[in-house]
Amino acid sequence: MRLRNGTFLTLLLFCLCAFLSLSWYAALSGQKGDVVDVYQREFLALRDRLHVAEQESLKRSKELNLVLDEIKRAVSESANLTGPFSTHPEDLRLKPWNVSHKHVLHLPTIFHHLPHLLAKESSLQPAVRVGQGRTGVSVVMGIPSVRREVHSYLTDTLHSLISELSPQEKEDSVIVVLIAETDPQYTAVVTENIKALFPTEIHSGLLEVISPSPHFYPDFSHLRESFGDPKERVRWRTKQNLDYCFLMMYAQSKGIYYVQLEDDIVAKPNYLSTMKNFALQQPSEDWMILEFSQLGFIGKMFKSLDLSLIVEFILMFYRDKPIDWLLDHILWVKVCNPEKDAKHCDRQKANLRIRFKPSLFQHVGTHSSLAGKIQKLKDKDFGKQALRKEHVNPPAEVSTSLKTYQHFTLEKAYLREDFFWAFTPTAGDFIRFRFFQPLRLE
Repeated sequence: MRLRNGTFLTLLLFCLCAFLSLSWYAALSGQKGDVVDVYQREFLALRDRLHVAEQESLKRSKELNLVLDEIKRAVSESANLTGPFSTHPEDLRLKPWNVSHKHVLHLPTIFHHLPHLLAKESSLQPAVRVGQGRTGVSVVMGIPSVRREVHSYLTDTLHSLISELSPQEKEDSVIVVLIAETDPQYTAVVTENIKALFPTEIHSGLLEVISPSPHFYPDFSHLRESFGDPKERVRWRTKQNLDYCFLMMYAQSKGIYYVQLEDDIVAKPNYLSTMKNFALQQPSEDWMILEFSQLGFIGKMFKSLDLSLIVEFILMFYRDKPIDWLLDHILWVKVCNPEKDAKHCDRQKANLRIRFKPSLFQHVGTHSSLAGKIQKLKDKDFGKQALRKEHVNPPAEVSTSLKTYQHFTLEKAYLREDFFWAFTPTAGDFIRFRFFQPLRLE
């Protein structure tokens, strides 16, 4: 009797669950479109939160590594004082790498490429640091600035960048100015000038000013001349590579995206939201560089997670080539097949290096940071009158039943990278856009 009652109750519960499941399925089917939209929005929000969490994790990891380095240094100094080779300077220099342990393998660090940094504990610490140390933002903008003989464009550049930000964008971004000079009097004058002109931005955390330690740079007097450049130009481009590395290392834990700028530019309205939306619209995370200007190292966006790789690569060859060549070499190493021709390589690199048009930044400086050089380069795409109003399409899932011709896909057309080309449509073919958020159509 107990068995029968148990069986009956089990059957009753099964029927009830089946009824509830069918009811839930029916309700879900009736609101499928709304649920999908909600899930899409939640997914995008979750992705942003994961990016922020990754940045915080990187920051904590960096802090732990610094603590471990300090512990290793203290232990090595202690061992050096009591060991039989305490007077040998080479042993002290190599202790932080633990190379004395013959059976332990260690990865290369920044000290392998810049061994002089071991001479001073403060070599990797900013000599000047002004600001609130804001983190967890969407976009970090880095601006290296050096002394110019004729005229400085830095404050004009900051005015342009800040004036084109909305109140919401000012809360979700950081502008980091690197005064890439070791003269303490010069850095103090520039820092005080920025603090006087932008007190609100400094206090709110939008603007930060840093300068490297005077012990960060190596001896530039023994650089090898190459590519027909005179010694002064080789020194200039070598130091410039290190400036970019210092700025990237400082900024990598602050936000999701990092944008490299220069100190002699002007920006277009809505430049920040345009860059952010363009990055979020990319159909995959495989891209490495998003370009918002065709000149130099202006308006180049990177994922902060990629900065460690970029810095390591630059440090390996910082004395050999200028920054734009090194960036192109990174792309070549990642995707180019030595057994295929240059056209195939260019097509592969185009998937990692994506250009946005028209340009969002214009180079306005005439007097270069390289002494005696006149720089008259202008971005021709910056002032072009477009045939249509420029915009960034809202995030959406695009699909079509049409057969695409070659690589002219609907996705690339929607992202404004190319046009859409398909074979002749037939009855029943479609082009569908499913937007992640409700839109008002005009």
